[in-house]
Amino acid sequence: MAKKQKFFFSLSRPAVGVLSFCSLLMLSIPRAIAQQGVIGKPNVLIIYTDDQGYADLNIYGSKDLYTPNLDSLARSGVRFTQFYSASPICSPSRATLMTGRYPQRAQLPNMASSTPGDPGMPGNQFTMAEFFKKYGYETYHLGKWHLGYSIATEPNAQGFDYSFGFMGGCLDNYSHFFYWSGPNRHDLWRNGTEVYLQGQFLPDMLVQQADSIFESKQHDPKPFFMYWAINLPHYPLQPFPKWLNYYKNLPSPRDKYAAYISTMDEEIGRLLKSLKDHGLADNTIVVFQSDQGFSKEERTFGGGGSAGIYRGSKFSLFEGGIRVPAFISWKGKLKQDQVRDQLVSNTDWFPTLASLCGLPAPKVLIDGKNMVDVLKNPKAASPHQDRFFWQSRGTKKNPQWAVRDKDWKLLHNPMEAKKQELTNEGYFLVNIKTDPAEKINVAAQHPDIVARLRDLYDHWISTVDRQQ
Repeated sequence: MAKKQKFFFSLSRPAVGVLSFCSLLMLSIPRAIAQQGVIGKPNVLIIYTDDQGYADLNIYGSKDLYTPNLDSLARSGVRFTQFYSASPICSPSRATLMTGRYPQRAQLPNMASSTPGDPGMPGNQFTMAEFFKKYGYETYHLGKWHLGYSIATEPNAQGFDYSFGFMGGCLDNYSHFFYWSGPNRHDLWRNGTEVYLQGQFLPDMLVQQADSIFESKQHDPKPFFMYWAINLPHYPLQPFPKWLNYYKNLPSPRDKYAAYISTMDEEIGRLLKSLKDHGLADNTIVVFQSDQGFSKEERTFGGGGSAGIYRGSKFSLFEGGIRVPAFISWKGKLKQDQVRDQLVSNTDWFPTLASLCGLPAPKVLIDGKNMVDVLKNPKAASPHQDRFFWQSRGTKKNPQWAVRDKDWKLLHNPMEAKKQELTNEGYFLVNIKTDPAEKINVAAQHPDIVARLRDLYDHWISTVDRQQ
């Protein structure tokens, strides 16, 4: 493991410039906002993993994984059993997190480009980083971005005071090159300036970056908002050798994937230890979520992850592609070891975190719901009234979409379904309560439910791109 280094302060002049900017940030905040008392507000740390299956934590049902740090974090707060990503793919999921909007309203329903100069989510979308910055928070992005590779759509243009990470979809952790289609290219940046740190393991650097920030915040009364987007367990699978040895008796590709999960858990453990060692843990809200389900792509050896009893994986709107592990912890403010079964989603972090921090609700149109009542009351109703929608990939004439309404879920043209499983119109209807594994299509037996859910979807898709 790489020796600890103080990247944030000493590696480059741009970092010092950002610190100077951050130290002057409060001077530019309108007096009315400053009077709302940002000093003393809780910090926010969002840990966003990449291509992690629903059951790929011990606490979420895995019997063969060792994940003590994330299990401990989950037990320290509230964890969800029906937490949905608004998309089964990386960029739209992250757009939803940042904006509190369905991907269609966030104007990024598909994967963002990994080519320098290409735009992604439009710069006029209002992000959580911009929101927290408006109220006096210092804002940090560390890790994967994948929301745009142009000047107008990169992190510093979307509300982040400081950014260190990569802009594309995946990265070799040691060379920091994007390996997909040629020519291979370097993709590691600090505040829009390319930095070359070959040979250093990127997750180590993400911890070191956070550690330096936490050190700077020990005696700084201004709170921070940090989006810590680790690129694990997304391919290429590059775990620590000790974990490959630990899982050597598991079959392939589970052995390599499991080793990468434990590598990720170890890095997150170091991150949380740094937060505690710098005296920040008690006043920091920590959120954890996977962006979507695990990958079965060739570059991840065709699988390795697990959604437990649920069908599907990344790209699919079956449960395994969109139901993800997620939890929130805030020492002394949220009860420990709580489980919530209500339907909630990553659209909800934006209004919920604003509320927990005592800030006004976002004034832009969002799809997320404040789930504070759910956090505090296990019997509270789902803020979405148990209804949610998805559209992802497929063709324009034959799109993949789904609608969940209470226990009923209607899918159209779902990826990973066999043709003979679908109706002639491409429908797959399931009762999630009685058939959570989505094995049996009952569309033919319930044409009235199919028609009702199709009408709900038609109305949603016709209005979801409205911006105001």
